[in-house]
This record gives sequence, C-alpha cells and structure tokens, in this order.
Amino acid sequence: MTLYLHNTLTQQKEIFTPLNPNQVTMYVCGPTVYNFVHIGNARPVVVFDTLFRLLQRHFPKVIYARNVTDVDDKINAAAKANNESIRDFAERYAIAYREDMGNLNNLPPTLEPYATDNIDAMIDQIQALIKNGHAYEAEGHVLFQVSTDSQYGKLSKRNMDDMIAGARVEVAPYKKEPADFVLWKPSSDDLPGWDSPWGRGRPGWHIECSAMISKHLGKTIDIHGGGMDLIFPHHENEIAQGTCCHEHGQEAFVRYWMHNGYLNIDGEKMSKSLGNFRTVRDLLQEWPGEVIRYALLTAHYRKPLDFSGDLLANAKSSLDRLYNTLRESPLAVDGNVRHPQLDELEKHLQDDLATPQALAVLHALAGEINKAQGDEKIRLQKTLRKAGDCLGLLNQDSEAWFKWQPAGKTGGLSDAEIDALIVERNDAKKAKNFGRADEIRKQLKEQGIVLEDSKDGTRWTRE
Repeated sequence: MTLYLHNTLTQQKEIFTPLNPNQVTMYVCGPTVYNFVHIGNARPVVVFDTLFRLLQRHFPKVIYARNVTDVDDKINAAAKANNESIRDFAERYAIAYREDMGNLNNLPPTLEPYATDNIDAMIDQIQALIKNGHAYEAEGHVLFQVSTDSQYGKLSKRNMDDMIAGARVEVAPYKKEPADFVLWKPSSDDLPGWDSPWGRGRPGWHIECSAMISKHLGKTIDIHGGGMDLIFPHHENEIAQGTCCHEHGQEAFVRYWMHNGYLNIDGEKMSKSLGNFRTVRDLLQEWPGEVIRYALLTAHYRKPLDFSGDLLANAKSSLDRLYNTLRESPLAVDGNVRHPQLDELEKHLQDDLATPQALAVLHALAGEINKAQGDEKIRLQKTLRKAGDCLGLLNQDSEAWFKWQPAGKTGGLSDAEIDALIVERNDAKKAKNFGRADEIRKQLKEQGIVLEDSKDGTRWTRE
C-alpha cells in the first residue's frame, strides 16, 4: 500500500512511512469536557476514525490515542456554578462525549488518557524544559520562553509579530516576553491543584498533550491530528515543548501533522451569539447518527464544510438508497470478499482520505446490485457491506434503518400497530375488499408510513 497524507508542516502530500513498519502511532486532540460537544468537534473524530480504520487494514498494529482534558478553567467555573465536584462534573461530560461519538459509529481509540492522570508526566517535561534553558519560573508560574526556540513558528508559518497578535496572550508582569506561554500556574484553595517543585498548582493547556504523547506513545510519533483551529497556538506550542524537552532538541516530535477544515452552519461560522450552535446530542434526536457521519464525509477533510439541514436530508436520502439495495443481505461483513470496486475505494482513501470519491464507490456498487440477480446479487451486497465498513457506514439491518424515527416525534403509530394494519390490509386484499386496502394505505401514508409491495411481502418505511 502507498498512502499519501497531507502534512501541514511541509504543506504538501507525502508518502506515509511509519517510524516502525509494524506499529503506527497516532494522537488526536480530544475534548475539554465541560459541556456537550458541538458538531464541529465531531468532524475531526470522524475524519481520524476513518484514517484509523484505513491504517488498521494495512499495518499490524495501530495505537490511536485521544486525550480527555479534564482540568481547565472552563471546567472549574462550570463545576462551581453547578455545585458539583470537578471530577464528577468532568466525568459526566466525558461519558456523554463517548456516547455521542459512538452513536456516530466511531471506534473507540486504543488509549484515552485523562489529563489529571498524567500530571507527573507534565511536571517531568516542565522540569526538562527548565533544565534545557527553555522555561523559567516567575511568581509561582512556569513559562516557556519562545525566543529560545529557533524553530518556533514552523508549523503555522507565522512570524513573531503575527504570533503575538494572534495568540491573544495576557502580557502579565511575570513574563519575560509577550509571546511566552504558561506551562504551570498556581491554584488557590478553591481550585484543583497538585504539589510541584513550584508550589501547588495546575498545568497549562498546551503542556498536557505533549506530555501525554511522550508518556504513552514515545518521543516521536507518526501522526498528530486535530482541527485547523488548533494549528496556532496549541500545536505550535506542542512542537516547542515536545522537542525542546530533549537535551539537544533534535528529535522530531511528530512526523506528519494533519488538520481538518472548518465547519460552518448554513454558510456562517457556528456561534452561540448567532443562535446556530448545534450539539451532536441535539442532532442525534433529529437524525440517525449514520446520517451525521455520512454528511461529515461528503467534503474532503481539509476543505471547509457547510453543515445544514439540506446536507443532512441529502445524506439521509443517499443512505436510504444504499440500504434499499441491502434488503435481506447478511449483516456481518465478509472479510474474504474481493471486488475491483473495493480496490477503487481503497485507492481513494489512500489518496489523503478522499472520502467524497469513496462514497461515490458505494453508490456505484448499489447500481450494480440493482441490476444483479441470485448469487451475484448476494456477492455484491456483501461487497457493499464491506465497502461501507471501511467508512464506518452500512452496519445496520435495513429494516431497522427504515423504521427509525426522531426521538422527539410523538403520537405516531408504533411498529406493532403498523404491522397489524399491514396484516389487515393483506386480509382485505385477499377478500377482494380493495376499498379497505386502499384506505389503510392512505391512513399509513398520512402517518408518514410508505408501503412497498413485492413478491416477498409488504415492507414499510418511515418518511
């Protein structure tokens, strides 16, 4: 396999070659758990889950780490306002995050390190930075001195003046230079804190990820992913910490940096002030998780994505067509299936995760299925299941898919009531009471239930 990935560091597509041919290491920035996550947070999870699946198909071992930031000023404030312990508060939203991401058909990562379980690694890395002349203590704080790193800015391609302006840094009196950023800060009695050589305190945001990478994955990892909004300052600071903590600062921290594009809502940036802020949890009340996942895959991961009701409706229609071709097909994925279209799908994914083209392969297979008969149709259905699995799609029973309805919808007919009406309709047709049969079809149609008669019986679908 030749896999091409776009490296933000070099700003070009490169052939991916892992440091160890038998093991790939990948780290993706996870959530800060103080609320339900919005749909923008879900895009990198779906993107890198798709990459995780691809890597697993072609390498003996893949270690995929996605952290949980459970110490943060926003968490502290929200827990206090909620009269709840910080640990309980953060864990509640960490559980919700895993549930929401699971409902989008994402595989769990190999490792899910919590920031508060890795304070020792952060203290060790800060001490190394001080020893190597890249950090200093001031008034209970420890700060990274940006001017000591000659490579600072190589990821974001910004000059120092731009970085100072863009970082929105607080020019505190204890800073030697405006761009210096906090590695450790003191904690008052009402805030979470840990003992350290600099007094009781807590870590800065940036040190968390670089320290957890070093502890769990090693000095140098293959892939680091996240949203484009993290390039500066977070990932820029990670590189500084992850390289300068070593004695000579010569070892690479990350070999391939990958970033997904921004997500807009109906053409505008998502924000609470505009009233277009959508959480994944709310969307899951209105749409199947697979629809949301499909929608997130319709644009190339590095491109902006305009997330809208029309996009979701189109994704639902596309999945309806695919699931319709899988009626009566085996649910399990057959790993022994071979087909040229599977090779085509892999070729697209190996070209820097070209998911729009990969989705087109699914529909090409569906077209073949609609023309096939007998054993050939069954073989193609198995092929489509396998192709869908590569993208985290088409893992449901078709009948269950077509019977899904929004959680908030009330007053409709239950599955049992619909099935009873279909039995009554069939009996009416047998008795040549076609008027009654038509009445039942109309009654169901008014309830959003569409009937499909075939030689195998009558199927129904919720609109």
